[in-house]
Amino acid sequence: MNNRPLVSIITVNYNQSVVTGELLKSLRSITYPNYEIIVVDNGSVESPDHLKESFPEIYLDKTGENLGFAGGNNCGVRVSKGKYLMFLNNDTEVSPGFLEPLVKLMEADSTIGMVSPKIKYFRNPDIVQYAGFTKMNPYTIRNSGVGYLQPDGPEYDTISQTEYIHGAAMMVPRAVVDRVGQMPEIYFLYYEEYDWSEMFKRAGYKIYYHPGSVVLHKESVTTGVESPLKTYYINRSRLIFSRRNYSGYQLIISLLFQTLISLPKNSLVFLLKGEFKNMSAYLRAYLWNITHLKLRQ
Repeated sequence: MNNRPLVSIITVNYNQSVVTGELLKSLRSITYPNYEIIVVDNGSVESPDHLKESFPEIYLDKTGENLGFAGGNNCGVRVSKGKYLMFLNNDTEVSPGFLEPLVKLMEADSTIGMVSPKIKYFRNPDIVQYAGFTKMNPYTIRNSGVGYLQPDGPEYDTISQTEYIHGAAMMVPRAVVDRVGQMPEIYFLYYEEYDWSEMFKRAGYKIYYHPGSVVLHKESVTTGVESPLKTYYINRSRLIFSRRNYSGYQLIISLLFQTLISLPKNSLVFLLKGEFKNMSAYLRAYLWNITHLKLRQ
């Protein structure tokens, strides 16, 4: 008799049905015995119906519009039934036993609110992308990835508490989400998992990294490397994160740093490189925060 807790695996598809299908194919090999798979189609131009035809085991939830990373995942939460919610980027593939270590950790310690596996690069699986995160610098609104771009080794094989989960692969208990709240949808793309981590920490929960679980990430399949879309949302979201999570002198210094140092420096770099679309996207990201002084939750 199966007495393992139900895990809801949630992924968001947006015009990447081939990539999403590769993830679903890898999920067919997992060894955990009790799970459901929810694919949220975020208003793709191309019909996602063939995903359901090719993978009848999934629940396909069609939003009809692009709700962003947080909005799409939150839709998946609302139709899910699991005790644990496992969020996976659609541009990931998993190892067969990736769920068991995460569930075991969660079951053993109710004070853990989030856990991410070791994440490595799909095209170079000997290189680490994520083995934890450092604290966020409150002024630059940047942090560092533990093990980022380093060869995998024993130094990244210890279960440990960390500052942030990784949005490409993260597990949270439903009961904690019900208490703390769903992923903040104001971000649309980038920094939402950082903000969500801060919400969990303020509620008294710990965040963990578990190297016994491995996920491979194809990275930037949807937005592209250094695309204007990425430039816009990552810089817009960086300022939103500062405004939502800092106050007093930290917030003032952070905003001054972004205005007096980051803004002219990055604008000049884009200008000298002739990357005018990226420069325009960066300026629009900054202006969005000026025109939206009151942030919705």
